[in-house]
Amino acid sequence: MRSTRDPRPSTLLRRMLDEPEIVVLPGAYDALTARLAERAGFSAVFTTGFGFAATVLGMPDFGLLTASETLDRVRHVVRAIDVPLVADMDTGYGNALNTVRTVRECVALGVGGIILEDQEWPKKCGHFEGKRVIPAEEQAAKLRAAADARDGDDLVIIGRTDARQPLGLEEAIRRGKMYRDAGADVVFVEAPQSEDELREVAREIPGTPLFANMIEGGQTPLLSSAELQALGYSMVVYPLSALFSATKAVQETYRVLYEEKSTASRQDALTGFSEFEEIIGVPDWRELERRYVVE
Repeated sequence: MRSTRDPRPSTLLRRMLDEPEIVVLPGAYDALTARLAERAGFSAVFTTGFGFAATVLGMPDFGLLTASETLDRVRHVVRAIDVPLVADMDTGYGNALNTVRTVRECVALGVGGIILEDQEWPKKCGHFEGKRVIPAEEQAAKLRAAADARDGDDLVIIGRTDARQPLGLEEAIRRGKMYRDAGADVVFVEAPQSEDELREVAREIPGTPLFANMIEGGQTPLLSSAELQALGYSMVVYPLSALFSATKAVQETYRVLYEEKSTASRQDALTGFSEFEEIIGVPDWRELERRYVVE
């Protein structure tokens, strides 16, 4: 694990934003998937509220998870990995004061960055219909409060607007600029509906790190990180790729088990027992166990 003398995750993430290469964030919905993302070579990881709602509650991302439920899962992820975590913190779970507490909790946990969005609570997934947003001035005040609440930490604040769907792209861009001026380190205009709209966001908000969200089957065209970097984006998340992959694989395994009464025909599609032990750190725990065994 990271030494206490090493830079904080937030400092590492901020340094990544200073580099010319786009920061690619794979979406994780628990500590295991976060660890798998790190093992694959990613330099940062993202926790998805959509994924938390689906895996914890078996319900849609309709603002049904509480702040404490989300923070509890974020804590487990932070402890499982050595790379910075960007956490989806929804709306900050209330007004400016609630946002202050949310930011303080994230700093205490060692989170690298957070997303704060301008939807009314209860919020919805950014690619769902029927979203409503709060007044831009209210969100700007919440972002100022979030920036103050960092209290010297390098926590990266990503200001997200969901105004594109209910109010149009022009208003979403206006809000993006306002949120930048209020203290957001990165601007996230959610759910542009074409590559031209992605390009317009980058053209109209120059000189500011921009965030893109790539959801398979979502409202925004699915582009590669290289394509988004060429458009002018500094950070991109693929939040649901792992969740959708796992869902399909588990569905197939359960289908085979039900129909064939065995998983023998699925063995090549499964992670081996010894490999899984390595992923979750069994050798390290066995070594620790030997250190404290009583003869």
